[in-house]
Amino acid sequence: MGHKQPPTPLQTDNSMADGVVNGKIQPKRTKAMDMRFHWHWLRDRECQEQFRIYWRPGKLNYADYWTKHHPAKHHKNIRNEFLTPMIMLEMLRQEQAGKVRMSAAAAAA
Repeated sequence: MGHKQPPTPLQTDNSMADGVVNGKIQPKRTKAMDMRFHWHWLRDRECQEQFRIYWRPGKLNYADYWTKHHPAKHHKNIRNEFLTPMIMLEMLRQEQAGKVRMSAAAAAA
């Protein structure tokens, strides 16, 4: 398309994967052939600046949130990151209702 885009950020909480992809670690062996393929593919994409792969602790990695067991206190602290406050929902509903009324009035005219 010709439009320059910034690298897509990819978070991982696996320090081994981060080290292999970013060239900090050279694995002696991998368990499966496809893992070598995936790491080389990801490393290649990062060199092309399509991805920016970085490590982040599991508790702060929101994509990984649903796969981990967390204490109730952690769920309460992080809730606002995933849920939209009711006041915001009400504002969006009112805004949408106003647009519908305006388009109906324009269609009637």
